[in-house]
Amino acid sequence: MTTVTVESGACGFALTIRAEKREDGKIAVTLDTDCEMVRKMSEDVAVLDRLVVFTGFVNNPVYRSATKHLKHTACPVPAAILKAVEVEAGLNVPKDVEIRFTKD
Repeated sequence: MTTVTVESGACGFALTIRAEKREDGKIAVTLDTDCEMVRKMSEDVAVLDRLVVFTGFVNNPVYRSATKHLKHTACPVPAAILKAVEVEAGLNVPKDVEIRFTKD
């Protein structure tokens, strides 16, 4: 199982993503958060094909779900879900991602 934690920033919501490869090769995804918008995505992304990480933004089921449910297009959650899937599928290595802000 691959577990990813996300601190989304100014909204204050945290998220724990769990991705687990099933016997059929698909990836089961669970989202644990207090964010109502992300919770609404849970059903849409509960089971994903491992190759979803190679699907473009427009047709990607994770980003399509985000389009339906998230108000903030800069939310890091969709990318984090896909990162969890690609690591669990063995298509990438677990490496932290970081966004840093500096203001001059």
